[in-house]
Amino acid sequence: MADIHIQREHRLGLDQARQMAAGWIARAEEKFDLSCRHEAGEVQDQVAFTRPGMSGMLTICEQRFDIQVELGFLMAAFKEQIQAEMNKTLDKLIDPPKPATSGQAD
Repeated sequence: MADIHIQREHRLGLDQARQMAAGWIARAEEKFDLSCRHEAGEVQDQVAFTRPGMSGMLTICEQRFDIQVELGFLMAAFKEQIQAEMNKTLDKLIDPPKPATSGQAD
């Protein structure tokens, strides 16, 4: 059973979801020092990730991202922070902030 389970519905389609997931993978490798292995499939991709004290799987589907994480004993103490950061990073990828507009017509 996963210590952390995050699901996010999206309307990106599989190709764009793969591009968004590539950004998540890059950030996860940098922020959490994860080692990631990406396996593409016809209808979904899977990204296995590991580091000492943590392992998990990101499943990339046409309409959903699914992250399951197993935490070791020592990493379990940081569960809330890890989950919050993963949520924040995934939310930014799915719905990036829009550039501010000046409100003036050109």
